[in-house]
Amino acid sequence: MTQHNNIPVKPKVTPIYQTSVFTFDDLTELEAYFEQPSQRYMYARYSNPNANELAEEVSKLEQGDGGVVTSSGMSAIFTAILLFCQSGDHVLCAEEIYGGSAVLLNQELNRMGISVSYVPVEDLYDLTAFVKPNTRLLLAETMSNPLLRVLDIARLATACHSKNIKLVIDNTFASPVVTRPLSLGADVVIHSVTKYLAGHSDVTAGVVVTKGEEQVNRIRKIMMHLGLNLSPFESWLAVRGLKTLRLRIKQHSSNALAIAQYLDQYPKVNRVYYPGLATHPDHELASQQGQGLFGGMLSFAIADDEEVVNTFMRSLPTIPFAPSLAGVSTSISHPVRTSHRSLNPAKRDALGITMGVIRLSVGVEEPEEILAELEAALNAI
Repeated sequence: MTQHNNIPVKPKVTPIYQTSVFTFDDLTELEAYFEQPSQRYMYARYSNPNANELAEEVSKLEQGDGGVVTSSGMSAIFTAILLFCQSGDHVLCAEEIYGGSAVLLNQELNRMGISVSYVPVEDLYDLTAFVKPNTRLLLAETMSNPLLRVLDIARLATACHSKNIKLVIDNTFASPVVTRPLSLGADVVIHSVTKYLAGHSDVTAGVVVTKGEEQVNRIRKIMMHLGLNLSPFESWLAVRGLKTLRLRIKQHSSNALAIAQYLDQYPKVNRVYYPGLATHPDHELASQQGQGLFGGMLSFAIADDEEVVNTFMRSLPTIPFAPSLAGVSTSISHPVRTSHRSLNPAKRDALGITMGVIRLSVGVEEPEEILAELEAALNAI
């Protein structure tokens, strides 16, 4: 409870602390901050009430010991890697992963002296051929972007820890409603808060959650020293979105399953990538690990022809082509030209990320509305 003009103020929702700095009465109060910085506020780059609330809420959902929110999903990945790595270290990364993660590792962290090797999905559970004496961690996704391979987190954690390396899991596609990687043995979980956690396509943010006081304190220092902090207003917006996460994920998942089943039977669709389908190679694992929910992301392949893809996109009157995901409104994306355009073309083709692959972020609209629009667009090609 706070006071304003001697009147008690007890807001139901945490107000926005839109201030860059906090004040002190005297040197004694300043010294109290340095003795217990977690109990007070000094400067918004260090911490602010809105960012702390968001970090605490996500940490609870992920069953972690603490976390930090950052300016984007990319800065969350950066923070997680720096938690364990320094110049001269080596990182393993799942071969099929968000293109931005690969660019960060290949171009920026490589310049800092951190090298990377990529591990095919079939080799992830036996890392013997890939681990070096200086290997520190493996970065992977709960559900891969964009072809929705599902990893056995518990088995992967065992494989990593047997080699004395850490497991960092990007849980953006699944969300903690579907899977909690820390409870399955992962050391760190990260999210692009921009996506499902905030959920309304109006926030850019990231979060890192981990176990153990030492690791929690370290990620806070990385965020503070590198200036990766999130603004109070975006933190407040993300907390607002987080309140409906469970409801949204259930509707996203229900809609996506119905659409995947429909597309799987459609003659002009060559393949559907969705773990909720019985034909998906990871269906049984996804069903167990996700407690019967499979998320709101799916991909499907039409003809590998640019004009066919363009015709399909232009024939969607309300579903936009947007190079992001997880909003309440359905959208499509094109991995070859957006998220994975920086990958070597031969590598993309080998992974199955071809011109005809469309990534569909299924919203929370009535499923009949989405199906009708998709059918009309498919009929146009």
